Formats: sequence, C-alpha cells, structure tokens
Amino acid sequence: MNSKVSVIIGSIFAAYVAFVAVVVLVYEPTPEDMNWEDRQAYNSQKMNDLTLGQNIGSVKELLGKADFSEAKAVKEAKLQVLFYRTHHEKSDGVTTKEECTPLIFENDKLIAWGQDTYKQYLDAGTDTVLTSAHETLSSK
Repeated sequence: MNSKVSVIIGSIFAAYVAFVAVVVLVYEPTPEDMNWEDRQAYNSQKMNDLTLGQNIGSVKELLGKADFSEAKAVKEAKLQVLFYRTHHEKSDGVTTKEECTPLIFENDKLIAWGQDTYKQYLDAGTDTVLTSAHETLSSK
C-alpha cells in the first residue's frame, strides 16, 4: 500500500516538474505582462529592429500597447505618435512622456522615432514642414 502511494506521489511530482519546465521554456510574456523595468529594457532592445516604412500594426505587434499616443491631421497626411517607455528618469511610480521614445507614423507608416523628430512633429503645421521633416529623416 505504501509503495503505491509513493509511486502516485512521485508520478504527480514528476508531472508537475515537467509542466513547470515546459512553461518556463515555452512561455513568452507579452510586453503588457512585464514589469516596468523589463518592459523598458525590452522596448529599448526591440527599437533596434524597427525600420522606416514599417506598418503601425507590425510595430504594435512587436512592442505591444503604447504608454501614450497622440495624433493629428496635417492637410492630406495623418500623423500619429506612439510613446514607448525606454529610459528611467525618476522613481515616482509614474511613467511620463519624458521617459518614452516617440515613434512617428505618417499614414500608418513609421517615418521617424526619437526626441528630435518629435519636436519636428509638434511643429508640423503645413505640408512644407512635413515634407522638409520627412526629407531630413530620409537623408539620415
């Protein structure tokens, strides 16, 4: 009787260990499931995989939900900015735009990212400004 109980307990323990091993090896947390430190490191690393012209859907799939977003229409263009946390400023428990890298999309295509390009986005009020900002980014 004791040997059957030992075998059952041993089998249950082995199954549990196998289950935990599979979960640890296979499970990939989404960016939304990560704590802020891990997500910040993940975002910084994944920003290296971005390419100009990338579709907004593929960026959201790669980086997950943005911490902040903004949008505006400029003549014929639809501009959108997604902010992803990439660097720590101060420990206050709140993520701010200053702790994020802005990704700028024109008509759902990635045209730029970074603080300097965000300033150009804020100034974009005419097609001329938008065109010159796009040309500046394309020449880099």
